[in-house]
Amino acid sequence: MSTSPSDHRPLDPAAARELFVARLRAELHPDEERTPEVSDARRAYREAVCLLSRFDPQRLRLPGEEDATGGAVLELVDDCTTLGMQDQAGWSLKSDLRDRTLRGLAGPAAARHLLECHLDQLPGEPGPERFALAYLSGHPPAMDRLTTDELADALQAVLWLSRVPGTTGLPDTAELQLTLERARLLDPLERLVRSPFQGRDRELAELRDYVVAPGGPAAAGAQPEQHPRLVPALVVHGPGGMGKSTLLAKFVLDSIHHPAGCFPFAYIDFERPTLSIQEPLTLIAEVARQLGIQFPAHRTELDALAHECQGGARSQREGQERVTQLHELATTRAVLGRRSSQEFQSLAAGRETDLIRRLAEVLRRAVAERKDGEHPEDPPFALVVDSFEEAQYRGSPVVGRMVAIGLSFQSVYPRMRLIVSGRAPVEHPAKTVESLDIELGELDPEAAVGLLTSCGVKDPEVARALADRVGGHPLSLKLAARAAILAGAGAERTCELIRSLPERRHQVFRRVDQLLVQGILYDRILSHITDENVRRLARPGLVLRFITPEIIKEVLAEPCGLQVASADEARALFEEFGRLDMVEPARPDAVRYRSDVRAIMLRLPGGDRTDVMREVERRAVEHYAARDGLEARAEEIYHRLRLDENPRSVEERWLPGVERFLVGAQQDMTPRAAGLLTARLGGGTPDQVAAGADQEDWERIAAREVEDLLAQGYAQAAFDRLGRRQPWTPCSPLHALLAEALNRLCRREEALRATADAIDGAERAGCGERRLELLLLSARLSEEAGDLESAGRALRVAEDVAVGLGQDLEAMGALLARARLTAGADGADPEADRQLAERLRMLPDAVLADRPVLVRAVASQIYDRAPGALDHALEVVGLPADDETLDTLGAAMRRATSRQPALLGRVMEILDEAAGPSREPAGGAPTGITGILRLARDRGTLDTLARRLLAVRDKSGEIVAGVAAAMGAGTGARTASHAAPGPEHGGHAQDEGSGPAGPEDR
Repeated sequence: MSTSPSDHRPLDPAAARELFVARLRAELHPDEERTPEVSDARRAYREAVCLLSRFDPQRLRLPGEEDATGGAVLELVDDCTTLGMQDQAGWSLKSDLRDRTLRGLAGPAAARHLLECHLDQLPGEPGPERFALAYLSGHPPAMDRLTTDELADALQAVLWLSRVPGTTGLPDTAELQLTLERARLLDPLERLVRSPFQGRDRELAELRDYVVAPGGPAAAGAQPEQHPRLVPALVVHGPGGMGKSTLLAKFVLDSIHHPAGCFPFAYIDFERPTLSIQEPLTLIAEVARQLGIQFPAHRTELDALAHECQGGARSQREGQERVTQLHELATTRAVLGRRSSQEFQSLAAGRETDLIRRLAEVLRRAVAERKDGEHPEDPPFALVVDSFEEAQYRGSPVVGRMVAIGLSFQSVYPRMRLIVSGRAPVEHPAKTVESLDIELGELDPEAAVGLLTSCGVKDPEVARALADRVGGHPLSLKLAARAAILAGAGAERTCELIRSLPERRHQVFRRVDQLLVQGILYDRILSHITDENVRRLARPGLVLRFITPEIIKEVLAEPCGLQVASADEARALFEEFGRLDMVEPARPDAVRYRSDVRAIMLRLPGGDRTDVMREVERRAVEHYAARDGLEARAEEIYHRLRLDENPRSVEERWLPGVERFLVGAQQDMTPRAAGLLTARLGGGTPDQVAAGADQEDWERIAAREVEDLLAQGYAQAAFDRLGRRQPWTPCSPLHALLAEALNRLCRREEALRATADAIDGAERAGCGERRLELLLLSARLSEEAGDLESAGRALRVAEDVAVGLGQDLEAMGALLARARLTAGADGADPEADRQLAERLRMLPDAVLADRPVLVRAVASQIYDRAPGALDHALEVVGLPADDETLDTLGAAMRRATSRQPALLGRVMEILDEAAGPSREPAGGAPTGITGILRLARDRGTLDTLARRLLAVRDKSGEIVAGVAAAMGAGTGARTASHAAPGPEHGGHAQDEGSGPAGPEDR
């Protein structure tokens, strides 16, 4: 189909008929060998555009033509791709044709002539074409002066010209590529210090002492130790807007150019979408990538390590999802859920520390290769982690795993230094030593004046007077500079601005003063909005997270005293509103205030505008409540909480899925409202939020912290955390957690008593779900004590309770626990398995698909008594996709083919078909069974492979048992070696010592 513009010149009828016949023949006979011949006109147009990144085919002229004929539209329609939006579309020659055409040019003179003929097609700003022309003209650019974008354009130009025969004098493409990568590595840091950096000399010196001193800051000036001690992390913290990220960027950039020599570093910003603060493996992958740029000789090894980390992160996501699902059902939470949580954290930490040690070993070798006689010691390595606030809370598993990563790295490379930007250091039981910290305060007076000057306040006296009133808060100073510029150069207006600001008071009142100053300054900025109607909307509109023409008309206008009668009037106001420099696009037809603006203004009292702003929020609730969709419901909840409605009534409006629209909204709320959001969303809880939260919300917040501590194995810390804000509500999750903590502290009798009391309380209060969890916990505690009769009784009661509540999946969870209990007894009870199979068969597939982890656990339990269960589960929910699943299945397949070599051909046939006709992933072709299984997972054929394995005639039952064990991976299911039928079932005896036959894992 043609992609050319519709207004090209018409073809001559004979030429059009010839072109139509040729294309029809090509479509009807696609397999016929096509002629490689190209017409002279088409070749000429290809040559004309082969050094253009994009062009307008209507304006393109061949060399020697005075005016464009439009011939490019016809000749190049099949040779190009379109770029840009439809109204500004350009064409670009396809890469294979570009290479072929460049290689066919007569030489550099011809290439230069082509570029000079098309200067009118070149963009005004630098691009690959202008760099190519510079190289061809003998005036190559100075690489050390180019920006990152310019380096990318220069590299593209060099790659093009390297294909032109006879072209010389070009820089080495590998060196240019490395220069570009280094520039991109520094780009995020240089963006942060784009405006002049002021002050912070003391903090910069502290950072350098921490990193450069061989034993940390305490050892500065001392002799290096033979066995350096472990140095704790350094946390940089301070209020928002103080410049934490800018300080770290300045430190790293200064270190690169320091006279004493630079050192390797990695800068990790968790606000980047490719990094996840909940997945430390993404951090390790990014460190490996950045070190690969700094140590090109080890690039291949480091890239392979980064690739392994990314694969591990994907596997961990599957494991985390399994943990989450097992915690969502009351009947799987107390047994399978908590067991899988602890197993997941242990495996994740083990994998992360193994990978970071390997990374540190590569760094150690890379550094050793660069040493010289003058500097025999290892240089420091600075690992700088920005935006870490989300993970900094008591009991955070991420903090525990980051501590382990830091210790493991230092154990191999002792001069690693970890610098973290976030909140003040929090207590965590994984810490063996206290973190060091730098608290960022206000800038000193000289630096404050310097910042004002750099922001446009040219009069030194005005800058000093403003700094005296505003103080040293960087954000306040920038607001003051903006307000001063808007006030103009007149002395009277400037004096009025200064007089409007309160005099600074004692340190105790400093935070209140800052809020007051920032509010006054924003009011001054708002007062300079020229359109009166927009000015009336500006301050009340701050309470809204999104502003659209419809919102202006239905929510905002009337409380602000405006009459907006039509959609056109609302659209006109919206267009003017969108031009304010304090708003930014949110999506098509919607804008929002910048986050720094709202963060400040919502903390301030509204004064005489409070009633107006509350009316805007009430109308917002009505507006969003009348609309469907998760985003509308999230906005309704947001404004209800802002109006300080009862959290329990607001919770009734909650829908699954609104969470992603409310992330970060806690900062706009009162402590009580923020308590509900934190209880629902998770994450850290400032002390004032915890103190102001309703009892029910506080219990859920505390429960999450205790769950995290137990998952990491810190039972005593979990028990200590539980001793607050008692008595708890009857339905509190803390009752079960108290019993869990007591049991792990070997206080089983107390745990049993606490569980029994909590079951009675939950029954009296009508807390069905909590009662189910406690009954399952009671059964587990009784089983551990050897009292299987009491355990079975509790599980039957739990099943009856779940049935009475109409909760089929909860009943299935209780029945699964009973089946596993009897399976571990002397005489297995087939009745529990039969009932499980019946429930699995009766429930609709749509219901089962919502609980894949439970379905997999059930299928892996009953597969030998319900032959169709595994196939049904594979069809409805599939296998898990984590590495544990593949390792389990691969081990079973190797055992089966070892004991029955005749199976090897059929198994390899299934593997080959699942891997596809060419199994060549980025890391090369896999040679082992588990490697091929990973490839099948990546290509989406793993479930089909597993279903085909079920049909293999395997007398030992090893393969079917392996599929069952893989299905139940991570849920405490029977392992393949235990699940496979023995001789009494017609199979063969196990031979645990036999090795694999055929392909081995590598």
